[in-house]
Amino acid sequence: MYNPFSWLKTLGRLALYFAVVCALGQYFDLMMEAITVGALLLLLIHYWNLYRLNRWLWHSKKMTPPKTRGVWEHIYEGIYYLQRRNRNKRKELGNLVKRFREGAEALPDAAVVVDANACIAWCNRLARIELGLSWPDDAGRRVDNLIRHPQFIEFFHQGKFNHPIEITSPTNIEKILEYRIMPYGDKHLLLVARDVTRVTQLEEMRKDFVANVSHELRTPLTVLNGYLEMFNADEADYPKAFMHKAFAEMTAQSRRMQNLIEQLLILSRIEASAERVYEKIVDVPQMLSAIDSEAAALNREKSHGIRFQVDKNLQVFGIETELRSAFSNLIFNAIHYTPAKGNILVGWHLVDKRAEFFVQDDGEGIAEKHLARLTERFYRVDKARSRKTGGSGLGLAIVKHVLTHHNSKLEIASEVGKGSRFSFRFSNELTVVKSDATA
Repeated sequence: MYNPFSWLKTLGRLALYFAVVCALGQYFDLMMEAITVGALLLLLIHYWNLYRLNRWLWHSKKMTPPKTRGVWEHIYEGIYYLQRRNRNKRKELGNLVKRFREGAEALPDAAVVVDANACIAWCNRLARIELGLSWPDDAGRRVDNLIRHPQFIEFFHQGKFNHPIEITSPTNIEKILEYRIMPYGDKHLLLVARDVTRVTQLEEMRKDFVANVSHELRTPLTVLNGYLEMFNADEADYPKAFMHKAFAEMTAQSRRMQNLIEQLLILSRIEASAERVYEKIVDVPQMLSAIDSEAAALNREKSHGIRFQVDKNLQVFGIETELRSAFSNLIFNAIHYTPAKGNILVGWHLVDKRAEFFVQDDGEGIAEKHLARLTERFYRVDKARSRKTGGSGLGLAIVKHVLTHHNSKLEIASEVGKGSRFSFRFSNELTVVKSDATA
């Protein structure tokens, strides 16, 4: 237990010590020699305690100080008290930094702290996903050397941060990011990037939606209205063959409209989604197993040879409903548009530390002039054939929006007469490889 330091007690002990030394010197009639030896002995004791102090501070792994008495006991206890107080302060500071980082990781925006030399001091996980930064590899590197867009560099060096700028994401050209920079502290800057893709494209999507849906619904409604007008005519009796054809046409067109509406709802839900892709892990092998069963049922008429090559230990961060929609659209498209008894290969594997999904078929292939527009809403290579198979023209648009949300991009390789390959990869930030112990 710590005792308060007393100068009187210390001086009293020192006086008592020299009194004993003087008494011995007088007894042996060697006063000067006794005082000299006593002073040297006292000096050696102090040097010995200095040596112990130095060894404890720099070499000992023990937290508690060495045992001693006198003034050195108070010195040891004082240093030990200061160390303990500093440890507690460091612990509190560490907890504060940890809470700050946890809060920053929970932000819905990418955040980067930049020091006075324009070097990155810290960034959250969303910054690594949206801006392509690597932590801690990019610590100390200049932010304008990593985000190379000319408009951003000009904005950063002008130093006028009153208004944000909107430019494309460095990791995904389909995304529009709003950059804000806020000075704080000792010439530090806080860079915040927010995904505003949906906001900037909203008006364009609305216009396209009205035009495309009006066009797509016109044909089935014209068919339905034509037959209904005929049924309302004066002639009540129609040949049975005509009635069968009429009801078959109306059923097919109503199903087509229902499928179109369902696809539009899916697309709308994906576009309006506020879920964050890095919060949940999706068990893709299990998902593909379920899609395999659905594909087998859909494949009964065409009798394709469908093979799944799936890495059972490979998962990703993402939104399960969206990814299921993207995977199933690509697989079902291959079944619909590949001629009967074709071959379809579905793959899920690791390539360069990134998870890759692909669907490959040996069908008719797609001409190069169509490839760039395949992901547009309602775009069809062969409109008559697509409508015959019940296609809505929205499947690949859904895939595109899902992949944009997951910072990925659909890659299409096709050759007429040889087949097509649709694939995409997830970043290594979203890729999860289970160990054998947890597999």
